[in-house]
Amino acid sequence: MPPILSFENVDFAYSDSPVLKNVSFNIKTGESIGIIGPNGGGKTTLLKLIMGFLKPTSGTISLFGKCPPFSVDAIGYVPQVSRFDRQFPISVFEVVLSGRLSRLPWYGRYRNEDYDAANAMLEKVGLSEFQNCAFGTLSGGQAQRTLIARALVSEPKLLLLDEPTASVDVHAEAHIYQLLRELQGNITLIMVTHDLSVAIDQVQRVLCVQGSVSSLMPKEVCEHFALGLYHTPLIRRGNQ
Repeated sequence: MPPILSFENVDFAYSDSPVLKNVSFNIKTGESIGIIGPNGGGKTTLLKLIMGFLKPTSGTISLFGKCPPFSVDAIGYVPQVSRFDRQFPISVFEVVLSGRLSRLPWYGRYRNEDYDAANAMLEKVGLSEFQNCAFGTLSGGQAQRTLIARALVSEPKLLLLDEPTASVDVHAEAHIYQLLRELQGNITLIMVTHDLSVAIDQVQRVLCVQGSVSSLMPKEVCEHFALGLYHTPLIRRGNQ
């Protein structure tokens, strides 16, 4: 079975500032991938290339057999809560329902099936009782689960998560990771994280983004990354 996502010799630069160089990797259907790396190493740029918001300077990217902009409807994206406008006057239900916009018919109105899908997804993430609350009144963990529901309600084939547990408490973190474990195998997951222990416990493979991209099994990654110490070699000495 061909990979759903493929980077082949991809370079990217902002003006004359190189960010990614000679990046090549494949991701298969149903894989759970963790993305780690230092600030400024290119993690956000990599996500933007996958979503088609940026075009590579050279090389090719294939997503579901097409250029990324033509596969955007197959992607669900979960931003950090801090990057989502918490002050916008919108209810929790309306946030989740907005995830169905890409599935609206030509006349542009929500159907009963859209409302049913939003209700079902709120139940899945344990937020049905909060559906009429203003999004801005939620705790960090509740808000992040709302954004996950918003991404999933569109029934994506690929879910991208940008540090889904940033700024949430331990209880909320555990709830979010339990939800992600339930999704494994049913959807392809790519999660950016700074937490090495999460990368080891939650994913099947790790991509370390540091100008280039290295693909490693979680057990191979040096424990220094848990302290934010990014260096070479990337692999534990015992596995070399």
